[in-house]
Amino acid sequence: MTDFQGRRALVTGGASGIGRATAELLAARGAEVAVLDLDPGGVEKPLRGYAADVTDDASVRAAVASAAADLGGLDVLVNNAGIGAQGTVEDNDDAQWHSVLDVNVLGIVRTTRAALPHLRAAAVSGDGGAAIVNTCSIAATAGLPQRALYSASKGAVLSLTLAMAADHVREGIRVNCVNPGTVDTPWVGRLLDAAPDPAAERAALQARQPTGRLVGADE
Repeated sequence: MTDFQGRRALVTGGASGIGRATAELLAARGAEVAVLDLDPGGVEKPLRGYAADVTDDASVRAAVASAAADLGGLDVLVNNAGIGAQGTVEDNDDAQWHSVLDVNVLGIVRTTRAALPHLRAAAVSGDGGAAIVNTCSIAATAGLPQRALYSASKGAVLSLTLAMAADHVREGIRVNCVNPGTVDTPWVGRLLDAAPDPAAERAALQARQPTGRLVGADE
């Protein structure tokens, strides 16, 4: 399939997990794809890797500018970078709340802010407008145990997406989010490894899934 032929896409958190699978699928469908990640060292052609920390505005602006210059513009932004957290409202201290919200919510704000001039230009000159897709989570709408902080961050992403969609629709920029269930990504693996009994935690997590297993990033 070449339905993204000629499109220029930027994926944050694209060196692994859902971001990597998304970047590779876009490339396979004809897009030129730039990946922003803390460590893009493992990113291979045809993907282009750029180092960026979504909690650092200057870092994001520099990486987005470089990617847009190399690609000749941007048509698609996938805001995928994110981190997780376990616990009830009693378990995460203020520093962890600030850290997760900084990545999961403000990371989207910073990257979108830097990309908007390029997306506006694509919406004006292109034949299909421009698009932003935010990776949200089922946690935004379903009450998941031991996920208070993570759920709050993804609830904010859902509301932010709706507001962004209203703000930019008349500019020809579509804004949507996707709400995956629990996906077997590297950071989910790290969360499970940090549990007192990783095997039991994984078994419980799998049991909560309708399919009885965690889905993969490619799915």
